[in-house]
Amino acid sequence: MTRLTSKFWVQAYLARLQLADIPGYVVVHGDDSAGEVYIKVNNLNGEAQLMHRSYDLHRAQRSWMELLGGSEAKIDAMIDRQRSIDPDLWVIEIEDSSGRHFLHDEGLE
Repeated sequence: MTRLTSKFWVQAYLARLQLADIPGYVVVHGDDSAGEVYIKVNNLNGEAQLMHRSYDLHRAQRSWMELLGGSEAKIDAMIDRQRSIDPDLWVIEIEDSSGRHFLHDEGLE
């Protein structure tokens, strides 16, 4: 199975968010072809979740999982640490008070 480039996936994901009137922004532009993508879901109340794709052994497939939740400052510190290790990392920030991200929708897993 052919794997999508990171840039293509990010563009499609941002278009999906736009259809639902959810603001989404590329805050860190990683490697276009193979950079890992983190999604920061900003709940606009000082809290956030950081999502990443991981291999789910139970389902035998890759899926989106919460890497960290808590204060936005805590999430930003984690992103900074990861960026110092992985310069190819992408970070997309979503601003939605309901915490919607659509990452579990078919086609985004």
